[in-house]
Amino acid sequence: MKVVAFERSVQGTGASRRLRNSGKTPGIIYGSKDPAVAIELDHNALFHALRKEAFHSSILDLEIDGKAQKVLLRDYQMHPFRPLVLHIDFQRVSATEKVHMRVPLHFVNAENSAAVKLQGAVVSHITTELEVSCLPADLPEFIEVDLNAIEVGHGIHAKDVTLPKGVSLVLHVEQENPVLANARIPTVKSADTEAAPSAAPAADAAKDKA
Repeated sequence: MKVVAFERSVQGTGASRRLRNSGKTPGIIYGSKDPAVAIELDHNALFHALRKEAFHSSILDLEIDGKAQKVLLRDYQMHPFRPLVLHIDFQRVSATEKVHMRVPLHFVNAENSAAVKLQGAVVSHITTELEVSCLPADLPEFIEVDLNAIEVGHGIHAKDVTLPKGVSLVLHVEQENPVLANARIPTVKSADTEAAPSAAPAADAAKDKA
């Protein structure tokens, strides 16, 4: 994905406010051996880009004054209640250095599992992304989690997922091996159980009248 930005020469709270009032978003690009550079981007284009899943987990081509460089989205701040991007951070990446990135999970085949089809289980997604390590060229837009073999009372863990070539879990995820999804049979209260509490007060009232 391509992002167009311009170098920002004036900084500070007042300058950032004027930028936002003119339809721009202030930001910064940092990383590698090059110095950090203050930038500005078109707000509307950026706002719509942030709504795309791939913008958050892909290597981006950031063009500044006609010169492109590879970056990752690292952080952004939104206004508390207005649809306004206040600031955004990008990090430069090197083709030869591994990056750590949170990648979204796409859950598939839950409806085909025996737990759902035969036992009426409900599958819950416990985690929606995984932190992985890989070279920029190997970074996937998403990781597919196959739920076809999920069993009632059991979960699919991080280590159960087949990762794309060149991609590995970061150390703390490898050690913790978190649950990504599980299957449970919904608990249904019987009509007799629900009626029992209301029957007791009626019996007590009858005793009082006697």
